[in-house]
Amino acid sequence: MSVSPDLATVSSPCIGLCRLDRDGLCEGCLRSGEEIGAWSRMDEGQRRRLMEEVLQQRQRQRQVFVQRLRERDGLQRVLHPLRQPPREPGWNRDELADLLGPHAPAEAAVLVGLVPRVEGTRVLLTLRTDGLRHHGGQVSFPGGRVESADRGVLAAALRESHEEIALPVGQVAPLGYLDPLLTISGFRITPVVAAVDPDFVPRPEPGEVAQVFEVPLDYLMEPARLRRIDMDYRGRTRTVLEYDWPEQRIWGATAAILYNLRRRLEEGR
Repeated sequence: MSVSPDLATVSSPCIGLCRLDRDGLCEGCLRSGEEIGAWSRMDEGQRRRLMEEVLQQRQRQRQVFVQRLRERDGLQRVLHPLRQPPREPGWNRDELADLLGPHAPAEAAVLVGLVPRVEGTRVLLTLRTDGLRHHGGQVSFPGGRVESADRGVLAAALRESHEEIALPVGQVAPLGYLDPLLTISGFRITPVVAAVDPDFVPRPEPGEVAQVFEVPLDYLMEPARLRRIDMDYRGRTRTVLEYDWPEQRIWGATAAILYNLRRRLEEGR
């Protein structure tokens, strides 16, 4: 069946998080149910006006805290856009090539939350509860496996963040994606970078999260703070990344995601 060129190029603000909130607006794109229903009947000019004027204004009114994130413009220049999640297998694939099994990795997503505070932007991190099957007792970002009911990695990251630390959708503003990362535990992680309302008060789910804490972004973006540790694993020397943070050990996949964030910001300067 052929597709009409007009239908094939319809602009849409949908980011896959399709639930109406208490105000009757989509939590993902901020369209009303009426606007969503009429979208296919609008001409392209009407759709563009709604996206560039009406929806942008709604976002500014709802998420004033985003305007206080001083890195926002730089991030939006270098991140993968929300409507186009990255499809690459993983920027560290060569490092793990001999450890990857014959099956495709399980999809996972994490939320790289940036909190705009008066003293500077801070990164929201969690300490996993001891005894978890994956990464117990380690520092990580909120997140987890993409479930069949999730409409993509963005929805998974937001759902997991709500389950783990009670982060409401209204207090988080997704900005874009970092590059996917592969892990030796068999996951392909897509990091979602987002601004988080500084008024947010975490409530950790004790079965998954022992502690929620913040680290200054400037501290983590200093190259001198990142250590490269060589270790022998399965017949060859491998490099593990670790941040020099005095209160917690930030290493492994979490450190690799922060390193990717630093490289992205450096490339955008």
